[in-house]
Amino acid sequence: MLAQRLSSPFVFRNLPALLMMAIVLPLLAGCGYNTIPTAEENAKAAWSQVLNQYQRRADLIPNLVETVKGYAAHEKDTLDAVVEARAKATQVTVTPETLSNPEAVKNFQDSQAGLTSALSRLLAVVENYPDLKANQNFLALQAQLEGTENRIAVARRDYIQAVQEYNLTLKTFPSVIWATLWFRGNQPFANFTIEEDKMQTPKVDFGTTQGG
Repeated sequence: MLAQRLSSPFVFRNLPALLMMAIVLPLLAGCGYNTIPTAEENAKAAWSQVLNQYQRRADLIPNLVETVKGYAAHEKDTLDAVVEARAKATQVTVTPETLSNPEAVKNFQDSQAGLTSALSRLLAVVENYPDLKANQNFLALQAQLEGTENRIAVARRDYIQAVQEYNLTLKTFPSVIWATLWFRGNQPFANFTIEEDKMQTPKVDFGTTQGG
């Protein structure tokens, strides 16, 4: 039956088209046709990791607040500020499909920065409570939060690099040809606007490492 199909008039009539496809498809792949969608998916995957790590931090905060409250309940304003900042941060998110919206990405970044600021004020308060700094639950939260901040920094750097690579594919040769012909709907992704000195891996220090 296969031989009959191969010898049918249909195959002979479409032979030029089949030959053209056999020639063109490898050329498309070899000339970087897949560069844009590959870079786009890499950037989206990197953003998903950013979201995962920020969510991991958000998940730690309720336990952190409750632990601090047990030793410093009268620091109500500081504790409330962290809870409020966490609520705002978890309400603002950017899906991979909306990464081309700079305002959305900026709102996300600002909300996370607000939470970082609130956490910094809370951790400064902890210095006044030696018993709290020696609490085992608090020490465990310290380690988890420090690890999470490190993961956030790494995920953020990976995203910045992935977006730079993706955005370049949309405006540099030869991938700009495919952007013009086949991927006209693709828009550059928004990136973090972080100063170089603020991109260093943050260090969470509750004053427990020096025996103070």
